[in-house]
Order: sequence, then structure tokens, then C-alpha cells
Amino acid sequence: MKSLINHIIKISIIIILFTAFFYAQDSTLKTSESNSTDSVFVMKKSPWGAVLRSAIIPGWGQFYNESYLKIPIIWGLAAWFIYNWNLNNNYYKTYESLTLQDYNYYYKNRDIYHDQRDLFTIYLGITYFLNLVDAYVDAQLFDFSFSQNQTTGQPMVNLRVKF
Repeated sequence: MKSLINHIIKISIIIILFTAFFYAQDSTLKTSESNSTDSVFVMKKSPWGAVLRSAIIPGWGQFYNESYLKIPIIWGLAAWFIYNWNLNNNYYKTYESLTLQDYNYYYKNRDIYHDQRDLFTIYLGITYFLNLVDAYVDAQLFDFSFSQNQTTGQPMVNLRVKF
């Protein structure tokens, strides 16, 4: 259980550091003055629609957001975690049936495979959750574009990553 908590903490730290790097902002950028004309901005992609699609079929939200190269990454990770979960589960069942013969040796191995199986379950859940978060963020940022500040003439940093 302690190693499981350590794995979760390590993954959380990696995710926080990874996302903090991409969401850092430059303080020298200034926002443009709003025009006197009233206009209504309508998003092209629905963030919650993308989340719902990804919740039904992982990767469908990325397809909806036109992030096609993320789909095989999501499916590949999920397939890898399912494969390893199945492998560890089979070993767990094998060693579970052998614990009657040599209790100490097989019991330790059984516990190792049980812990590994549980870790891959957690990894699969994290992959599914990050799939949903990615679909939401990608749909939210779908309309992000490059533009120039009209008052200062400096380029404004906007982001639209398309593979």
C-alpha cells in the first residue's frame, strides 16, 4: 500500500510540473482594448461535448477536436495497461493456487503480482481521466489564434497546436 501511495505521489508531481511549464504566462504581454461594438463570441467546439464523447469512447473527444495523433497514444497506453493488468492477474491466479504447496515463496510472489495488477488498474484510470481532461482543454483552446496587439503592435502569444 505504501508503494502505491508513492507511485501516485510521483505521478502527481510529474503531472503538476508538466502542466505548470505549459501554462506559464509572460507578464510583458498586454491585452488589447475592447472595441465599442458589441459582439458575441461563439465557440466552435463544445468542451463538455468533447468530454462526453471521450467518456463514451476514449479518443472520440480528440477526434471531435481534430487532434488525430492523440488517439493512438490514448489507445496504445490503454492497451498496454490492460495487457499488463491481464498478465499480472494471470500470474496472481497461478501463484494463488500454488500457495498451498510452499506458502512462503508463492505467497510473496502472489502479493507482488497482486500489487502490480492494482497499480496497472490505477494507471488505466489515470489514463482515462487524462483523456477526459485533454478533450476538455483541447476543445476550450480550439479557437485560440495568433494575433497582434492593435495598441502596441507587438505580437500576442496564442496557442494552437495541430499535429
